[in-house]
Amino acid sequence: MSFTRRQMLGGLAGLAVVGLGAGGTARYWLGRRDDDAGHDYELIAAPLDVELVAGHQTPAWAFGGSAPGTELRVRQGEWLRVRFINHLPVETTIHWHGIRLPLEMDGVPYVSQLPVKPGEYFDYRFRVPDAGSYWYHPHVSSSEELGRGLVGPLIVEEREPTGFAHEVTLNLKNWHVDEEGAFLPFSIPREAARNGTLGRLSTINGVPKPTIDLPAGQIVRVRLLNVDNTATYRLNFRGDAQMRLYALDGNPIEPRPLGKDYWMGPGMRVCLAVKMPAAGEEIAVRDGPVRLGTLRAVATADAPGDWPAPLPPNPVAEPDLANAEKLNFNFEWVGQVSEDIGEKPPSLWQINGVAWDITDKTCADRPIARMQLGKSYILEFKNMTQYQHPIHLHGMSFKVIASNRRKIIPYFTDTFLLGKNERAQVALVADNPGVWMFHCHVIDHMETGLMAAIEVS
Repeated sequence: MSFTRRQMLGGLAGLAVVGLGAGGTARYWLGRRDDDAGHDYELIAAPLDVELVAGHQTPAWAFGGSAPGTELRVRQGEWLRVRFINHLPVETTIHWHGIRLPLEMDGVPYVSQLPVKPGEYFDYRFRVPDAGSYWYHPHVSSSEELGRGLVGPLIVEEREPTGFAHEVTLNLKNWHVDEEGAFLPFSIPREAARNGTLGRLSTINGVPKPTIDLPAGQIVRVRLLNVDNTATYRLNFRGDAQMRLYALDGNPIEPRPLGKDYWMGPGMRVCLAVKMPAAGEEIAVRDGPVRLGTLRAVATADAPGDWPAPLPPNPVAEPDLANAEKLNFNFEWVGQVSEDIGEKPPSLWQINGVAWDITDKTCADRPIARMQLGKSYILEFKNMTQYQHPIHLHGMSFKVIASNRRKIIPYFTDTFLLGKNERAQVALVADNPGVWMFHCHVIDHMETGLMAAIEVS
């Protein structure tokens, strides 16, 4: 796609050069601005040393001065206006994962905008139609940029009070660091050809095995976000607490028990209501048998509350299943694994026989499917591999309706964890015009072929 075409889309309208100065202390700041400033948040990406391993510094990259990045909040239906300033040594963008927004705000280089170069800024401005838990991250050199810490939560609050008096956001991330906090490779070909390259250090909100204090006896809204490059968490809890699942990937469901485990792939989110136990008691947050952190009940003078009502549904169009067109997508492993890959990642994965070339800026000119604006579609996902793939679609939400491997209670989402050899069906209304990325959110799967473009027009 040519530069001129992208300008016509309007994706460059907010791009300008800003002088950030040279040397001295990096400026890290994020805060509310006056109405006449033209934006609500000023968000800076810059290098930041963090202590992931006790006594050692890791040279992270951060949004807003923390890794994971500062939590952004906006109310459903309102405009989010973010002036993004790049103070990194590399070009980058911001993609707003899970948000249904105009194409020119989607943050994909050479598809919706040009990369933001060092010393430049870009104004992101869009209305948020759906409440829920979302996140933001680059779509440039994703293995390294996400791996270094460029991820952050975006919380869209419901229009009206929900009945939750307390809440906490937990960002789950593994880091590719050694025993002294130095970065290890973010993507290794032989691992990219399997489950993906896992980090070695698990954290919640950037802290290994933290203890998080929450009010005893209270019902707390716990938002869990998987902002990892690779890890699928087998989420479970141990301790004397009652809990109910209220939303999946930002979209409300009828509240129900969490169950023994919940498998949460990269990019996925859950919203839990947790009734904290008596003061002094603890709840272990675990990945399978591994403790990730601890929720500790602390004394409070507040009287216990009741379970909140179900969250209000988001205004996602209901697909017309009886008249929907069916499209098939096969996710396959291909190619040979070589450690000598030079400047170009190997082609290891493909969708419908086509492997995305992350170095080819024209790939989106050849969409894998074309959809008619306003029409309903049923997409069949067929995993022809032995590995799980969290399949993510930009710009639209889809409804999970069937699987040959598990019972499905239909729900809307933007990311579906497709199990090995699983065949699943999802449905959507193609109601957002543009060229949208469609990919596995295991980042080094995405960067070695498991991505495509879908055009809606």
